[in-house]
Amino acid sequence: MKFEEFQAGRWQPRYQYKSFEPVLVNHEWTWEDSAIHCLLEKANRALGELNAFSLIVPDIDLFIEMHVVKEAQTSSRIEGTQTGIDEALMPIEQISPEKRDDWREVRNYIDAVNSATAELKNLPLSNRLLKQTHAILMQGVRGEHKQPGEFRMSQNWIGGSSLMDAAFIPPHQDGVPELMSDLEQFWHDENITVPHLIRIAISHYQFETIHPFLDGNGRIGRLLIPLYLVSHGLLAKPSLYLSDFFERNRASYYDALMRVRISNDMIHWVRFFLQGMAETATKGRDVFRQVLNMRNEVEQRILSLGKRAPNARQALNLLYRKPMIAAADLEQSLGITHPTANALLKDFMRLDILREITGSERYRLYVFETYLNLFLR
Repeated sequence: MKFEEFQAGRWQPRYQYKSFEPVLVNHEWTWEDSAIHCLLEKANRALGELNAFSLIVPDIDLFIEMHVVKEAQTSSRIEGTQTGIDEALMPIEQISPEKRDDWREVRNYIDAVNSATAELKNLPLSNRLLKQTHAILMQGVRGEHKQPGEFRMSQNWIGGSSLMDAAFIPPHQDGVPELMSDLEQFWHDENITVPHLIRIAISHYQFETIHPFLDGNGRIGRLLIPLYLVSHGLLAKPSLYLSDFFERNRASYYDALMRVRISNDMIHWVRFFLQGMAETATKGRDVFRQVLNMRNEVEQRILSLGKRAPNARQALNLLYRKPMIAAADLEQSLGITHPTANALLKDFMRLDILREITGSERYRLYVFETYLNLFLR
């Protein structure tokens, strides 16, 4: 199927509304648009540079955890949650009661990302994996009664208050199993010669169009991207997330998806997606480079601590995973006494590594601000 000749699907009349029934995607795809070739090359090069950092940076998993927190906070913000990245790092006791529902949604997303990535070692990218991930995402939050871990068995819609005034109505629930089965086959079909980044661009569009769950489709659809990249060996670690690009270009993102459905314009969507891949991979590479420079500088500072330097290095490794900590975190993670933990915290504040942010006598929190700010740009 040529992009230039693509027909996205049909509008099927239902009782008082029309659902959009997309065509299947598991087949050859070709295009004549030269811009796609250039963008594909640019995105692949940027992705390769990002992956190189994943392979050469010591203890890369320490820094991946902050990528996951940033992704969880940004992806959830697209869906309307108000949790900041600093709040996502805090214990629930430090979160005001009216914001705890949003906080739980972000923490669920972190758990879902980590679980899905770990599960890729035992299970290929599949509908089964997406369902397991969706169940974790919905656990104990606002969508917990909307068939968590199962494809929907009723009609859903996007925008508006009902089917009558919806901005978009996905396919009827009866067609979801066939459409999702076709999509899963597309991820792994070795009999077609479609580049991986084109496959994932088409896959993200198709997933969001099918909207197979009653809730959480945006977050699962965005998570599908790094899961695909890791499962097919394009990334050694889950270090690329497009939610930040989609959030910064939210109107263009939704417009590009709708243009496929309304105008059959797959070319515009693929261009937009590949540009996002290139920009996000380049930004991720730059963050890794800045992290390495900062790490070298900070480790030079702790050399002045003499006998306390080994504990300080262990504390730094904890801070790379969790740049907002309390004394109890150091005690538990390093197996040290309360006085030793407090002494380390004082050393880190004196060396301008940590800053105390609560201003209270009890339940103090300390932030590794220089490091955290690298993920806020």
